[in-house]
Amino acid sequence: SSGSEAVEAALKTALLATGKPGILAFEGAYHGLTLGALAATGREDFKAPFRERLYPGVRFAPFPDLLRNGGAAGIRSLEEVARSLKEGAEGHEIGAVIIEPIQGRAGVRIPPPGFLEELARLTRDAGALLIFDEIFTGLGRTGALFAYQHEGILPDLLCVGKGLGGGLPLSACLGPPDVMTAWPPSAGEAIHTSTFLGHPLACASGLAMLALLESDGLVERSRTLGEKLLFELREGLQDVAHVGEVRGSGLLLGVELVEPGGLDPLERGAVRVAEEGLRRGILLLPAGAKGHVVELSPPLVLTEDQASWVVPELVGVIRNLSG
Repeated sequence: SSGSEAVEAALKTALLATGKPGILAFEGAYHGLTLGALAATGREDFKAPFRERLYPGVRFAPFPDLLRNGGAAGIRSLEEVARSLKEGAEGHEIGAVIIEPIQGRAGVRIPPPGFLEELARLTRDAGALLIFDEIFTGLGRTGALFAYQHEGILPDLLCVGKGLGGGLPLSACLGPPDVMTAWPPSAGEAIHTSTFLGHPLACASGLAMLALLESDGLVERSRTLGEKLLFELREGLQDVAHVGEVRGSGLLLGVELVEPGGLDPLERGAVRVAEEGLRRGILLLPAGAKGHVVELSPPLVLTEDQASWVVPELVGVIRNLSG
């Protein structure tokens, strides 16, 4: 029913398939708030009240921060991945590596080219399964049906949700037969189930959404409109001292706000932008650990007129942000 449940199913599947209970996740990750997914989430504010309930066998590697670490960011992250896969997590061999191919709630953080390919090689060489959490980035959001297609990397397990149900609760964990058959035959009692799994109304809505995604060319629309928005936002904000970077893929864009003259996050800057944006009729998501990334994830049916209207409005709000 929810994205968190898709992640739970993926983590369970990886354990059944590999026999290795350890998990490798990434700093800044957001995989959901149920206990298994929460253990693999990188946000301490969500985890702290429930620390004593969380599975300890999760290790975190840094997600590449290109703004602050440049070309070395991916190398450093992969070095830590290799080390983690060798050493394990809290005494547990790692059987699952879970990552968002583009981090969403962390502020539209995009890894460098080749990063995911090398991550896949390291993961499989270690006998672990690679899980891509595309609950946020999937189904056209980034200008491709799935974000992994930008680099041509096929994960072992894929989590999808959010837009999948066309507004109704629906998510899925997808994988090939050689992985999914790790689930044992039923002995008369399902070992993984939930009351509303496969709900007929949600499934019908999901099928209708998938049909529209194809018939209306919404994936391509996401790509072309996203390119337009990204270019115009970069043009409008290029000389603003408190804007560190404008980045995005398809209709998933982020404006990272920094302290003028440096790269320290402008704490709660995106919160203030979102509050003013709401007064002007713009729905924005403050993202990043310090609420410093203005995140745009408009519907894939966004019109040209709406896209043209929002850029000067948003540029004005960000430009006028006081220190």
